Formats: sequence, structure tokens, C-alpha cells
Amino acid sequence: MLLEKRRLNYDTLEAVPFAGALGAEIQGVDLSKPITKQIFADIKQAWLDHQVICFRDQDITPEQQIRFAKKIGGIHQHPFMVPMRDHPEILEVIKLENDAQNFGNLWHTDQSFMPNPAKATILYAKEVPPYGGDTQWSNMYLAYESLSPGMKDLIADLKVENTGNKNKTRGGQAKKDRYKGHSSLKPKNPPKSLKTTNFHPLVRTHPETGRKSLYISSHTQGIKDFAFEEALPLINFLRKHIQKPEFTARFRWGKGSLALWDNRCVMHYAMNDYHGFRRIMHRITIKGDRPR
Repeated sequence: MLLEKRRLNYDTLEAVPFAGALGAEIQGVDLSKPITKQIFADIKQAWLDHQVICFRDQDITPEQQIRFAKKIGGIHQHPFMVPMRDHPEILEVIKLENDAQNFGNLWHTDQSFMPNPAKATILYAKEVPPYGGDTQWSNMYLAYESLSPGMKDLIADLKVENTGNKNKTRGGQAKKDRYKGHSSLKPKNPPKSLKTTNFHPLVRTHPETGRKSLYISSHTQGIKDFAFEEALPLINFLRKHIQKPEFTARFRWGKGSLALWDNRCVMHYAMNDYHGFRRIMHRITIKGDRPR
């Protein structure tokens, strides 16, 4: 497996990689100021090139974060969680000093259980612990490309069952309830008409880059036309495969850091290693299309 040489310089900004697999810090952009078409074009291209881009030392209001998000696409509303009262586009993710569990402490991609999963996530750090609380991402292009020809043939046309049903049980094992155990996230019942179990390609093609990637996460509970006992070994193998260090990047947050990542080709994992400290993040997810 060879890592691609990534573009570093754009007309209006510079991208500084922070890992070999993916991820870059963007320099020369102040998100509190108006963003011209050329600056945004460079931001978007850097995002597609690096999959995850991060901005340091940003001082922005919720309105400015929303304004930036809307340049990327329509705002996606989470079906299970209550957003900020004054800014319903934003989900405030808070872990308090006495909370044992954090949000996102599993390898996943946001809302893969929806018919049209979120294409992007924007996370802004309002308050961070003195250490810990990093986010990790994994490059699903590399995870797919590193598979053997035989494995690629096996999984080429498979569809995986992704569910957001926090009470669903498969194979006698209860699924972890990821929406409880931390202070800010107040679960709500989605509309009865909302379908929260959907089948998506295990190998999806990115609609903008045309590259193939794996699409599997903690939401994946089965494979279409497979018995659960048959599907489980393959699911577990791929879940372990995507965690290989050579596919991953890790970001150390600071107050005012903002990250934008592409849910169509990365998985992410929120580290829960800052017990006794508070962490406050503002999250916006962007509407996507149906995986193909």
C-alpha cells in the first residue's frame, strides 16, 4: 500500500498534514470573517484532498458556524437528540466532570443508519480538557485499497444493515446505548414514520472524487441475504481492519479548534480519556445523499 502525495498549497491557504494517512491543518483562514468564493473553493478542495481539515484558534459565534456549515450543504437534524434551544442547527455535546461516558466512543460514521446519511460533520471546540479528548479518524479509501483482490471481489456487491435503533439486539448481544450516560444529550423518540434501519453498500463510491471506500461502522448490524452468524465474522474483521494505525490520524483539540470531516470516506472515534474534566463541543452535520 502506497500513501498518495497530498496537495499542500492552494491559492488562498495552506494545508499542513498532521498524519500520513489523512488530515491537515488549514492555515490562513479566519472563519469569523466573510469567506469569498475562491477561499471556499480552496477549503472544499482541501477537504476532498485530505478528508479531514482542521482550523486552529477560531473565535466564532454559533451564527458564524451555521453560516459556514450552510456553504457546504443543508443542515442535517439528528433524529434522536435534542439540539440547542436557540440554535437548533447545532448539537451541543457536553461531558461534565462526573460523567463516565462520552459521545462517539465507537468507530462510526455519522447517521449511517439514515436513508441519506450525513455527508459532513463540523465540530467546534468551546471548552477542552487540559489533556485527552482527542478525536481519531480512519481513511476508508486506504482501508479498502489495502484489501486483497479476493476480499474486494467478495464484498463488491454486498449491502450492510445499519441501524440507529439503540434497543436492537442481534445474536443475543444487546447493543450499547450511545445516547445515554453523558449530561447534554437528551434522547428523544423519532417520528414513527422515520426508518432508522437502512441497507447501504459495503463498498461505496464517493460522489465527488469517484474513489471507492469501505462503509462500515458501529451502526452495522448485519449483511443483506446473510444469516447473522455468517455475517458477524466478516463485519468483525472489517471493523478491526479499519482501526489499523497506518490508516488513522489523531487530532489534539484546543479551544477554538474546528474540524470538518467527510463522513463518506472516513470513520471517527472520540477518545474518552479525560475523566474529571469538562469538554464542550458544538456539532453540526450536513445532509448527504444515498450511498452508491
